[in-house]
Amino acid sequence: VNVMGRFLVPIITGFLLICCLAAITEAEYAKYRDPKQPVSVRIKDLLSRMTLAEKIGQMTQIERSVATPDVMKKYFIGSVLSGGGSVPAPKASPETWVNAVNEIQKGALSTRLGIPMIYGIDAVHGHNNVYNATIFPHNVGLGVTRDPALIKKIGDATALEVRATGIPYAFAPCIAACRDPRWGRCYESYSEDHRIVQMMTEIIPGLQGDLPASFPKGIPFVAGKNKVAACAKHFVGDGGTTNGINENNTVIDFNGLISIHMPAYLDAIRKGVATVMVSYSSWNGKKMHANRDLVTGFLKNKLRFRGFVISDWEGIDRITSPPHANYSYSVQAGVTAGIDMVMVPYNFNEFLDDLTYQVQNNIIPMSRIDDAVRRILRVKFVMGLFDKPLADNSLANQVGSPEHRELAREAVRKSLVLLKNGKSMGKPLIPLPKKAQKILVAGSHADNLGSQCGGWTITWQGLNGNDLTIGTTILDAVKSTVHPDTQVVYNENPDPNFVKSSNFAYAIVVVGEPPYAETFGDSSNLTISEPGPSTISNVCASVKCVVVVVSGRPVVIEPYVSKIDALVAAWLPGTEGQGVADLLFGDYGFTGKLARTWFRRVDQLPMNVGDPHYDPLYPFGFGLTTKGTKESDPTFS
Repeated sequence: VNVMGRFLVPIITGFLLICCLAAITEAEYAKYRDPKQPVSVRIKDLLSRMTLAEKIGQMTQIERSVATPDVMKKYFIGSVLSGGGSVPAPKASPETWVNAVNEIQKGALSTRLGIPMIYGIDAVHGHNNVYNATIFPHNVGLGVTRDPALIKKIGDATALEVRATGIPYAFAPCIAACRDPRWGRCYESYSEDHRIVQMMTEIIPGLQGDLPASFPKGIPFVAGKNKVAACAKHFVGDGGTTNGINENNTVIDFNGLISIHMPAYLDAIRKGVATVMVSYSSWNGKKMHANRDLVTGFLKNKLRFRGFVISDWEGIDRITSPPHANYSYSVQAGVTAGIDMVMVPYNFNEFLDDLTYQVQNNIIPMSRIDDAVRRILRVKFVMGLFDKPLADNSLANQVGSPEHRELAREAVRKSLVLLKNGKSMGKPLIPLPKKAQKILVAGSHADNLGSQCGGWTITWQGLNGNDLTIGTTILDAVKSTVHPDTQVVYNENPDPNFVKSSNFAYAIVVVGEPPYAETFGDSSNLTISEPGPSTISNVCASVKCVVVVVSGRPVVIEPYVSKIDALVAAWLPGTEGQGVADLLFGDYGFTGKLARTWFRRVDQLPMNVGDPHYDPLYPFGFGLTTKGTKESDPTFS
């Protein structure tokens, strides 16, 4: 028996060991971790394993500054964002960004189920929070191009620069139809005309990749590690508020909402947009963040959108007035409306506690939570986040690359609009001669990269001056374009006697608006900032002048037009100011046509193309053209 016993022990031990290993392997193999399984199977498997705390964590987006690895792990946080200007270090390199994002991601991956977080950022005209990134023209200029292929390339370049910093999700594009330029976000809108906005949704396949031919409508799509999840925003009617007041009330009937503000959402969903952000604004008095009929009834059920719906920054807080007055109500109203992910962004304990309480007490049904988590997981699985959650430095050289800057320069050329060229017909001022004895460059915006880029650049509100990032000011561009013998005199705000006595061949005056974002940009007077008007008067009184307006929207210009020889709308061109000089000096021709109505007086607003009382200074679609020398020369094609 002893012999037998000694013989059996190793067999039994061995058998137990095999059983143990099999059990461990069985536990380790989970369908949701298997990239070979269909997305629907992976979602179902993972959802069945999740506790309520893990589900609610997925629905929570917090700011980078509070997103420690410990917080990610303890609360199962599903998403992190950088708010405007929220960076791991001043002038941080792509490598610094990648390390910061990966640190946070490792916290998420260390949880029981290892669900990766998705990191989002406002990359709204290029990767605009990042030092040395290519800053493209803001949307108000891109709408002018009416060139969807160009916009798609911009999406592609932006995706590469965003991914280069380890980030897989961009809060872009804004597909608002800005119906009143007094709105501080008007420059984030491609046009007052929904048809141009629809055309420009081609940035979505640029950001996310082209939808495969047989892909079902409404399902989010992101084509792997060089692409990012996009976000159509702000649903819906953000550009139609009364008097253009930001976050205010859009008063319009259902047909008007559907025909003016909704069409681009249909295009975005058709192109596989991964996420939709809800607007702070109200529609006929009802806050969009609490509008179940539109968010769930229309967007999710009628349009069959299958990605996730995200709130805006503290968006549910602002359901009440004043904001955060009744947070538990805000949570209930926002989540019940159909918001899947809440951009909290700081006070996440309060959100987690309130939502948990409401689910446990059947105030919000578990089915609503499951719908939200299913949608969030769908985006994460589709984009390959589970299979490659950590970023590397392989794309670092994409940030501000020469190719991307060249693309931005092309976008600048195509976005400028020539509004006047010569005081009389047949005597154009543009193209300006490159060779002249002495020329004057003047104006507050001539040597100011920050004002050239506008808001949402390095910081939320944007910055003045030339120290914010790497780029070319309009003054630099002029100097590098003129003949070496031409003397360029720069005087920001010259007095009239200096101009009169200096014998300039011509002057370039660059004026406009200061940088601003959101509510800070709301304006009831839409004037050029001081001393712009006096600079125009002082210079144009005694020398032939071209005035270049750098602004996020049409501004009051009619009082000065008669004094000006040539007038150019440059919008907010971004870092590649060379594109402005390319047109002024005739290397390339002006082709841009207004995508916004240029009003005469503010008291005419709102005034949009097709309105019965349409009396603009320059109508929608207006734009003079010139011929360029480099375009007709085959060596430059």
